[in-house]
Amino acid sequence: MADEDLLAERFQAHRPRLRAVAYRMLGSLSESDDALQETWLRVSRAETDEVRDFQAWLTTIVGRVCLTMLRSRQQRREDSLEIHIPDPVVCAEDDTNPETAALTADSVGLAMMIVLETLAPAERFAFVLHDMFAVPFEDIAEDLEKLPAAVRQLASRARRRVEGRAPVPDPDLAVQRTAVDAFFAAARNGDFEALVAVLHPDVVLRADGGVLRAGQSVMLSGAQTVASQAQLARTLAPYVQRVLINGTPGAFVVKDGQPISLMSFDVVAGKVVSIQVILDPERLDEVARLLAA
Repeated sequence: MADEDLLAERFQAHRPRLRAVAYRMLGSLSESDDALQETWLRVSRAETDEVRDFQAWLTTIVGRVCLTMLRSRQQRREDSLEIHIPDPVVCAEDDTNPETAALTADSVGLAMMIVLETLAPAERFAFVLHDMFAVPFEDIAEDLEKLPAAVRQLASRARRRVEGRAPVPDPDLAVQRTAVDAFFAAARNGDFEALVAVLHPDVVLRADGGVLRAGQSVMLSGAQTVASQAQLARTLAPYVQRVLINGTPGAFVVKDGQPISLMSFDVVAGKVVSIQVILDPERLDEVARLLAA
């Protein structure tokens, strides 16, 4: 086997982990694929004879690529006031694809991804690489051109923001699914009290309509408010398809072959604490294609 073929084979073996790093760094599946392509170009041109830990080396390279991409788009995101929900990782409940498993490991739900979007590029870089992928602070410091102590502070600041704002879902998937099923049963029956009962008092709902449905991008909070909004969609409840979204129970609503919405739920102690709704037609069509494949 030629050296380049062997290198490509080794790279492919680590692809699920590398795509997981890129996804947590960028929150975009298409940009993650772009990052992996750029990573491969750098790897294919590099001397690998003295690389002792191939996985760590690849993780460092894809991290650097993502950091550059984050910095280049930072100004655009800062100027945007629209609600943006990162790309979801959607699969059937019985999906066993290893790349999907890597992307959805450790309960990195959409609520967590939304919080990661609020971090500065250096904070996100330090937190994702160290806390999620166990990259030593010394290696991260070299990439950021900072002292390890300064990188520890970046990661600590990011950790505090994440822990304070990103819910940690119930570890039991069955408990999560029970709450989600109860939500849709109450919506289908028009049972306002049952809806309120399954929602946490401080539940937050975010809806991202994208460019084509920008007017539907909203953020609501409070069980009474969210329950009132949910009742408006009761006619869609019969068209719910059960899916997993970033490893947690979700729903893909399709009526007469037309995707209507994608809903992700975070359930803590049996209560729905956050709901993410994607209404963007382009992203919904992409989800439909992926599920049909």
